[in-house]
Amino acid sequence: MKVTNLFAGMMTATTLIAGAMMVSTAVSATELTVYTAVESDDLQKYAERFNLAHPDIQIRWVRDSTGVMTARLMAEKENPRADVIWGLAATSLLLLDNEGMLHPYAPKGVEKLDPKFIDGNETPAWVGMDAWVAAICYNTIEGERQGVPMPTSWEDLTRPEYEGHVIMPNPSSSGTGYLDVASWMQLWGEDKAWEYMDKLHNNVSRYTHSGSAPCNLAGSGEAVVGVSFAFRAARLKSQGAPVEVVFPSEGLGWDMEAAAIVNGTKNLEAAKTLMDWAVSQDANELYNEGYAVVAMPGVAKPIENYPADIVERMIDNDFGWAAVNRDRILQEWTRRYDGKTEAR
Repeated sequence: MKVTNLFAGMMTATTLIAGAMMVSTAVSATELTVYTAVESDDLQKYAERFNLAHPDIQIRWVRDSTGVMTARLMAEKENPRADVIWGLAATSLLLLDNEGMLHPYAPKGVEKLDPKFIDGNETPAWVGMDAWVAAICYNTIEGERQGVPMPTSWEDLTRPEYEGHVIMPNPSSSGTGYLDVASWMQLWGEDKAWEYMDKLHNNVSRYTHSGSAPCNLAGSGEAVVGVSFAFRAARLKSQGAPVEVVFPSEGLGWDMEAAAIVNGTKNLEAAKTLMDWAVSQDANELYNEGYAVVAMPGVAKPIENYPADIVERMIDNDFGWAAVNRDRILQEWTRRYDGKTEAR
């Protein structure tokens, strides 16, 4: 898990510096560089709320999709440029932790979180914020016009009538794409998952570099079916787009947005302050404005266009397995399917 004004559009490797986030211009203010994959239309409000509480900390936000940010962090391993990672997939943070790139820290109040949102080390290397869940966007108008029925399962997307009508994220650049691939493997086993993706590939018109793009394209009528995630699908439907949100019957892959301190930061105290805020009730209530599942129990209220039993539909995800096998899976996926990936 995927920004208005200075945050407009889905930006590629763009450094985001907004006046609303730089409330304090005092020379004594601490500046943090924060790498994030938080959805663009939520990043600004999160940043503004943090700065209301901590105007003495200026944040230089750098945003891109999950895969791109993960690759950037790995490339900067020997010379880190970020102080904090905030809103990146837990599977990515597990990978970075295995490389010794995270500074363990137990934020104030972390004991109030659901244990599955906390790294299992004695002192956690990362903490979860919210869960983003796989879903399908189906354009009702284009589906009817083109004779493409609404799917109800992952398996439906391999049927002949969907040929050329499916758009999916590339798992190498999109965390949503990777959670799909990893969840199919956990649902069916690797061999059957590759068989499934071979059939699905025949019906995919292209792979995008963004997890929200397939749903956006379905919402605008440029595609009938977009494999995406529930946050984007539900929000588009609430905004009046002609889409139905489909939660496939086999089960839903998911990942967490999570936060961590980068090992070697020269701004450790300010980084800890951001981490303390990230696990607070105030922050969890903000996460719940778009995500039905958040780290702090008792906070989440129902979200429009999500099923009430969303948690029961989420698969039993093995994040450790997904992290350890990530490179191997992505190499094979690229070998098989990358020819349909859109140009950057």
